[in-house]
Amino acid sequence: MIPESHRFPDRAGLALADEGLRLALDRARQGFIGNRRKAVAALPEFQDLREAARRIKDHTLSNLDLYLERFEARVTASGGQVHWAADGAGARARIIDICRRAGARTVTKGKSMVGEEVALNEALEEADLEVVETDLGEYIIQLAGETPSHIVAPAIHKTREEIRDLFTEHHASLGLGAPGLGNAELVARAREVLRRDFLRADVGITGANFLIAESGSTVIVTNEGNGDLSNTLPRVHVVIAGIEKVLPGHEDLSTILRLLARSATGQEMSVYTTVSTGPRRSEDLDGPDEFHVVLVDNGRSAMLGGEFREMLRCIRCGACLNHCPVYHAVGGHAYGWVYTGPMGSVLTPLIVGLDDAWHLPNACTLNGRCEEMCPMSIPLPSMLRKLRTRGFERGLGSRTTRLGLAAWGFLARRPALYRPLTGAAMGVMGWLGRRRGAFRRLPLAGGWTSARDLPAPEGETFQRAWRRRRAGR
Repeated sequence: MIPESHRFPDRAGLALADEGLRLALDRARQGFIGNRRKAVAALPEFQDLREAARRIKDHTLSNLDLYLERFEARVTASGGQVHWAADGAGARARIIDICRRAGARTVTKGKSMVGEEVALNEALEEADLEVVETDLGEYIIQLAGETPSHIVAPAIHKTREEIRDLFTEHHASLGLGAPGLGNAELVARAREVLRRDFLRADVGITGANFLIAESGSTVIVTNEGNGDLSNTLPRVHVVIAGIEKVLPGHEDLSTILRLLARSATGQEMSVYTTVSTGPRRSEDLDGPDEFHVVLVDNGRSAMLGGEFREMLRCIRCGACLNHCPVYHAVGGHAYGWVYTGPMGSVLTPLIVGLDDAWHLPNACTLNGRCEEMCPMSIPLPSMLRKLRTRGFERGLGSRTTRLGLAAWGFLARRPALYRPLTGAAMGVMGWLGRRRGAFRRLPLAGGWTSARDLPAPEGETFQRAWRRRRAGR
């Protein structure tokens, strides 16, 4: 559940007043959008790949039980173990049990959104395990005691100055002074500290961008290489992934990989694409002695059988966030949970419940950029509208909002009444607003005019103007 203090309107208001956050988001927005545009323009077959990827995922979801069972069989054949978790509690219990049986004291983690979803770090720490995030962004926010604000760039809300101050504070006990403000210096400092943790870790936990049914392999896509160190140096490697991550084969993987990095960061390919298959074999020079995969449902089966099935095509690239005007106005923490932006406004109500997250679908402007940019062609705006409808039908939101929408719906279904009333209203508002050209306050519209002016209409509705001009032609 999302605590009351995490409700979107309150958090969004705080975010809008945070000048440091605005600076960080403005810097990041230009890079994400510009880099994606260049990468897509350089690949003429990008749209064909989108269609191919959609077909692959739709086929897989239609046969999900088959491919999951095949994946489990291949993992077992390679010497690994698959564990099934119906929810977050089940996933936490299985991973803690694996760590205890391994006698673990220190755990290194690669970035995993499903790990955040099930609150894995908190559970491991309560079990007296030391947990070290090794992705640079995740490491930064772990030091800050925060949660990720972006699914690709977890610390996107932090400025370089804030990161330097964090490193100076937390690394003083290691005898390290303040690093410079350059990117290279900050990365070098994190690498110096994390190297010690990689070498002493007993268990390494990573997520998985994809699971390959034909080989029982797990795939992680990174730019830092921390995932490789987390899954090869410790004695035990644990992968945690949602059940929707499975793909039939490596050819399908190659198709979707051509979309992933271009959509996420504007690269042709990420620096590392690591395929892990089972524990270390006798002829291998390195690798874990144990290989475990924890497959998490946590509401995904319900999505699979319902009207939100297409959401399971999501490959967590972050393109919808990067092009969302609402996200770039308030940042990720305003959404109150793990998943943010348009995809989070759909996933969060489906996983934690609409009662606790009904503000999120209503925060969207429905401009459609998220669906336009999504490499998997997920119809996010239509899903957001469905969630709005559900919330209205269940009586969520203020009484004023519900009455207003009910009144509008009553009129909209009766054109003979709707046209003269709206025509009269536009005429009156046009006359009242003729001097200033905009309204700063309006009855029953305080939520809108508290943050912006409402331009005064010209004095007639669009339909009336269209009919008049058409008749004139």
